[in-house]
Amino acid sequence: MFGRRKKSGTADTAGEAEQVVDDEVGTDDAADQPRRVNLPPAPRPDGPWDVSEVARPDEGRVDLGGVFVPGVEGMELRVEVAGDAIVAATVVLRDSAIQLQAFAAPKKEGIWGEVREEIASGITQQGGVIDEVEGPLGWELRAQVPVQLPDGTGGVQLVRFVGVDGPRWFLRGVISGQGAVQPGAAGLLEQVFRDTVVVRGEGPMAPRDPIVLKLPNDAQMVPEGVQQEDQETSRFSGGMGQLQRGPEITEVR
Repeated sequence: MFGRRKKSGTADTAGEAEQVVDDEVGTDDAADQPRRVNLPPAPRPDGPWDVSEVARPDEGRVDLGGVFVPGVEGMELRVEVAGDAIVAATVVLRDSAIQLQAFAAPKKEGIWGEVREEIASGITQQGGVIDEVEGPLGWELRAQVPVQLPDGTGGVQLVRFVGVDGPRWFLRGVISGQGAVQPGAAGLLEQVFRDTVVVRGEGPMAPRDPIVLKLPNDAQMVPEGVQQEDQETSRFSGGMGQLQRGPEITEVR
């Protein structure tokens, strides 16, 4: 029996990037569990965009090579590294932030359904709590992640994981701060996610390889450590690769 999660409103016409298949053959536990089957990426009428879909990707956006990130007045743009490569960008707006990371994906399949499962499994193994809901950007995970507070006691951090499959790429966003505590306050960060342009490139890449970014030519660098941040959103990468804090760009428009 084949089932598809029902989406409301305009999301119904956009379709879903995965199916849930109930396997009724066999009697063992594995056969009784539904499994996801990836489908082609759903339409993206509101973004995020492939570079081939935007006439002027650099207009109003910061060119980071693999992605063009929308510029918003008063924002800070931080880049993060894995080894020697820049693989993620974080937009900070007041008391909220969204980390953006683009990955290569199969040509004919979306991977957000699989990635959600992996992130959820990793967080629940840490003792966290996961809620899978249909949000403004489609299916997302709202997580309560165990963290150690500065005084050494235990606490939780609220984080939202959002994602969209594109043509041969996948864009993931991690919303933290007030935008995760009160999702209704994250409208501007959600618009940043929608307006992001991904540049996958034509070269061969293995699925899930990060699309490497670069610094803008006119970047104004803030030395690492000037602004203290004990909690890195990148630690909740759901097995997609651990990131380290990198240089920061202050972008004020």
